[in-house]
Amino acid sequence: MSFPAAVIFDNDGLTLDSEELWTQAEQKLFASYEIEFSDAHKIALLGNSGPHAATILARELGRPDEEGPALVDEMNRLVYVALEDGCQPMEGAVELLTALKAAGVPVGLCSNSPRGFVDRAIAAADVAHFFDTIVTAEDVEHGKPAPDPYLEAARRLGADPANCVALEDSPPGAASAAAAGMTVYVVPSFEEADFAGAADSVFTSLADSRLLEAIGLSEVNQP
Repeated sequence: MSFPAAVIFDNDGLTLDSEELWTQAEQKLFASYEIEFSDAHKIALLGNSGPHAATILARELGRPDEEGPALVDEMNRLVYVALEDGCQPMEGAVELLTALKAAGVPVGLCSNSPRGFVDRAIAAADVAHFFDTIVTAEDVEHGKPAPDPYLEAARRLGADPANCVALEDSPPGAASAAAAGMTVYVVPSFEEADFAGAADSVFTSLADSRLLEAIGLSEVNQP
């Protein structure tokens, strides 16, 4: 079995166990408006950033749309505070990244999070050296679910998007990669999330043997 032209990873909740940091920030933000943060709120926000997140936050918090950007800024401030306690890779992430690099497969990171958060998080988790390129929401005009971030990652890697594999955990991210024409493999952060039409296959974790086989890896070395 041949390898993909490139494998491009999402960050929060897929490569790093950082989605919980965002949840902590969201809980604190919602609590400041005397609203209990729920799974429904989480699913609505999952994988969104920039204007999309601003609109969602304003709506969920009962605030005018024009307050959305300030709400996003406050949430970002809260998540930087949460990141001070560190961040860990998700199950199987380091092993999969190591195997792909050993096989000579170009590897990218494609995140909807701010550049500052991404850089700090991957440094804290000691995985920055695995990525040949890193694309964040600040590097493109339109973030996920638009295809721009994944198209930019493929361009930087010199790979045809049609021959790339994207690994995602959220519906907006999966929709972004699918719109870019990539094969999309999903490891959901929430079982309730709807990936209809945006995922080619769904797996339990990055250590799932079926995912390794789909990518072209027969096995990876486990610690």
